[in-house]
This record gives sequence, C-alpha cells and structure tokens, in this order.
Amino acid sequence: MATDIVDKELQTLRKARWETAFAETPIQDPSLSSNDCKATIVIEHLIQASDVSHTMQHWHIYKTWNEKFFMECYAAYKAGRADSDPSTNWYKGEIGFFDFYVIPLAKKLDNCGVFGVSSHEYLNYAQNNRDEWAREGEGIVKEYLAKYEEMITQ
Repeated sequence: MATDIVDKELQTLRKARWETAFAETPIQDPSLSSNDCKATIVIEHLIQASDVSHTMQHWHIYKTWNEKFFMECYAAYKAGRADSDPSTNWYKGEIGFFDFYVIPLAKKLDNCGVFGVSSHEYLNYAQNNRDEWAREGEGIVKEYLAKYEEMITQ
C-alpha cells in the first residue's frame, strides 16, 4: 500500500526509486523516461504526505490530529486490542517520526518543487511542529491521558 510507513523493505525501495529518478546522471535504461520516473515517484511521495499531512500544517492542526490518533490507540490498549500502552513511548515516538519520516519526506517534496513556492512552507511547519513537540510533548501526553480518563468517567 502506498501509505504503508511501517514496511521497511518498501521504504528502502521508495528511497532507491527516488534516488534513481532524481540522480545527477540521467537514467541509462532507454525504456524509462526520466520524466515518467520522476512523476511516478513524486506521486507516490504525495500519497505518503497525504497520510501524514497534519504533521506539515499549523501546530493546532497537528496537535488536534495527534490527539485523535493517540486516543484511538489508547482506547484500543485499554480495551485489550493493543499489546502495549502507547503513552509510554508516544512522546519519543513522535520525535522519531518527525526526524526519520516526516521531515525527510517534506525535504524531498520541497527539493522537487511539487508544491511550487509553498513547498518550503510544509517543511517549515514540519520542523516547527517537531520543535514544539520536543518542548511541549511530554506535558501534552499527560494532558491526553487526563482527558481520556475524564471522558471515560463521564
């Protein structure tokens, strides 16, 4: 699936296709058009970006969708549908997600210019959200937990 970000083998293949399509030296295979390869890999990356678009938008958008996803994962854990408590690693997990997935993806989209002059804006939002999460995330996870407890006691 185009949005499967957990599959390491698929991630490696995507990275190799990107590097081939945007290589300094032209593609040697005459059956492959450089423009076709670029278009295909850019579309694939756009699909990936759409799956995590909240991370590349204003802080309040990111925080809103992050909370919804946390609540979904935490409810699954509390109901016995998930093995581990997501709150234990949510803070650090988000930092890693930004550092190893979101920001590299935003950089690729910025470098290829697919969004024109707006391309850099998405990268800036991703970097700003990562920095804000690093400062505030631990407290935010505590807020999520308190909010969850409040919701189930009502």
